[in-house]
Amino acid sequence: MPQNPIAVPETAFRAIRKLIVEQGYQPGDSLPSQRDLALLLGVSRASLREALSSLSALGMVSVQPGKGVFVQSLSEPEQRSSGFSWPFAAQASPSDTFQLRYALEGFAAGLAAVTLTADEHDILEDNVEAMRLELRASDFEAAARLDFEFHRHILVASGNQAILGIITAGADIFLESQKLPFIRAGRAMETWQEHRKILRSLGRHAAGPAQKAMQEHIRGAALRTGIVFTAPTG
Repeated sequence: MPQNPIAVPETAFRAIRKLIVEQGYQPGDSLPSQRDLALLLGVSRASLREALSSLSALGMVSVQPGKGVFVQSLSEPEQRSSGFSWPFAAQASPSDTFQLRYALEGFAAGLAAVTLTADEHDILEDNVEAMRLELRASDFEAAARLDFEFHRHILVASGNQAILGIITAGADIFLESQKLPFIRAGRAMETWQEHRKILRSLGRHAAGPAQKAMQEHIRGAALRTGIVFTAPTG
């Protein structure tokens, strides 16, 4: 049976993490070159880069162009468990929640791009600017609520009442997932930057780029929380 290509970056991610532990690398140590790592792990350079990007987002490695890949932390699982609390474990895990958002909201963003009105675009633009100001003031609670409203406006604009109903019914869970990425204050502005990218695609009525930008945003939010998930592509 052929190997599922979607699993390759995740396999590389786990293999690099295992290599760091088993070979006794310490923070500050340099890993083999990306070329050597790809050969060692038997993966493509593209899959390796995606795995390194995930590890970098979790703070385990630092990828320094022209210099190499350096170990930063040895304890990503402990960081993940201590970085946040999740009060909805009985209903759904954080990883499951991000995956659901990836599927539903990515599709909804593509729909919204087709039908978005000028007034709806103005509302989203105001939201993005308000988030910038709240982040500059380090009010992450307010930023998370603006994040939730940004996504809700796009869901409404999509016109899909079933998707909107699912998100509305689980509003507490979804809002909590939008608070999680802000536990890394130093990376909080990434949410705003990703929202700007989504907004630009919506403003151009570009369905494909809007869907992709939304999915990249949700995956990025998961990574900032310490959650890595693989997502199937068409």
